[in-house]
Amino acid sequence: MITMRWHVRFTRSELPQLTTPLPFVAELPTDWEEWLRRADVVAGTPFLLSPSYEYDVVLNDFFLGVEMVASARYTQSGYARDIAAFLTFLWSARERRSWRDATEADHLAYLHWRRRDPAGPCVSGAAWDREVAAVNRFYRWALKRGHVRVNPIPQATRRRVPLEAGWANQATLDEQRPATYSHDAVRERVEWLPPVEYRQWREVGVRGFTAAGLPDERFRGRWAARNAAFCDLMVRTGLRLSEQAALTVFEVPLDQGVGGYQRFWLSPSIAKGGSARWVYVPASVIADLVAYTEIDRPAVVEAAQDRYRQVRRPLVVPDPVRPVAIQVTAAGVRRRLKVAQLDAAERRALLVEGPDGLEPALFWLGEHGWPLSVHRWKKMFAEANNRCRKAVVGLAAHAHMLRHTFAVVTLEQLQRGHIAVLAELTEEQRGHYTRVFGDPLDWVRRRLGHRSVVTTQIYLHTLSELEMHTRTALVPDGWEDPRAIAADVLLVDAPSNDDPLGVPGGA
Repeated sequence: MITMRWHVRFTRSELPQLTTPLPFVAELPTDWEEWLRRADVVAGTPFLLSPSYEYDVVLNDFFLGVEMVASARYTQSGYARDIAAFLTFLWSARERRSWRDATEADHLAYLHWRRRDPAGPCVSGAAWDREVAAVNRFYRWALKRGHVRVNPIPQATRRRVPLEAGWANQATLDEQRPATYSHDAVRERVEWLPPVEYRQWREVGVRGFTAAGLPDERFRGRWAARNAAFCDLMVRTGLRLSEQAALTVFEVPLDQGVGGYQRFWLSPSIAKGGSARWVYVPASVIADLVAYTEIDRPAVVEAAQDRYRQVRRPLVVPDPVRPVAIQVTAAGVRRRLKVAQLDAAERRALLVEGPDGLEPALFWLGEHGWPLSVHRWKKMFAEANNRCRKAVVGLAAHAHMLRHTFAVVTLEQLQRGHIAVLAELTEEQRGHYTRVFGDPLDWVRRRLGHRSVVTTQIYLHTLSELEMHTRTALVPDGWEDPRAIAADVLLVDAPSNDDPLGVPGGA
């Protein structure tokens, strides 16, 4: 049993103010923010401490490299935790072996403990692949820099990527990969909910209804409407949980008079892998978003007004019409930052000057008036699944399942319409139609933010396995058809130039 662990910590933007500082504190930099800038250290960068709380300068240089600094915050955090887990194993199970002296035998022992040892965690193939990829990337960096003599992870020659995989995969082709990748990771299994089952899960799990679809007097969930709107937005747009949780009031469309679909530009700063794209929101979801902004959100903002005014050196958008934030640093310097360029962590600290004072710029708020974290949204899904279990409703969902549901249902809708139209055209007309409106699979790829259509093809496999009676009931009435989106914007993948955020407000 592992008890002594390597610790993951994150660089703070400012040091805590001690009431009775120890003598050595006087020798520390007085302007911490300026020191971070000179040292090229970004606030929020992870670093590792040994079980004895020692800081290894060489080891932590990995997190200051160009590749890691350019990665998303969640990616950096994930790499730090996976590397720390391996180093913890070396410390506790391999006689406190240093990361510099790790061997292939150590890696194989770690593999056995993580996956096959009954007393170990027995992680899935997908989880192991993620972990070994992180550790492998660290050791390849260390080997290149001369910090280690060998990579403890054995390498194998990668199979060539097919041409149809797209330019992104071809450009990043690397002939070597870890030889200990799993062979049991489920890569083409898609978990999703048909719309009828999704609505039942939402009504029982999120809204607290009974299995018969009636209000349950015992349910005390105050935030059912907000949570249901969050889930509906996700299942109708395919947004990832981290992306949707980072949306600001400047991005979410709220114009009910337009009808049909409205779109907003998902900035690369919060889109996974920089996959910036247009996101289309149907009118039925917008109505619920407007209700949230008129009822639930103002109530928590009003109750938290005093707390907003106490934030030290806040990042504030003074003009709600212009999404540009201003922050006064400790040195008195005024920084101007476009909201579109702020990542998820920076947006959590962003305030906007509202009609009644300061309020958070992030769209989704909790009962105390502060933005909800990704972890809290995951907990919401777990609570909804638990309610379904208690109501004897055999349904469960997680955030990524709603993304899969969007992909499967949307692809089915587009394929039906595509085939119906092509059947009535001549060969020449079919070619012209395809050139103008594109391929349904490629359109779904763009909406999901996939770089390669090969990734999106897993949903084609799902459709091909559906029984006919399931396919006929797959798209119910009231589930807006994406073909209603204006054809002249379907293939546009860049924001308009007339708006600082690239958010025109409607499609």
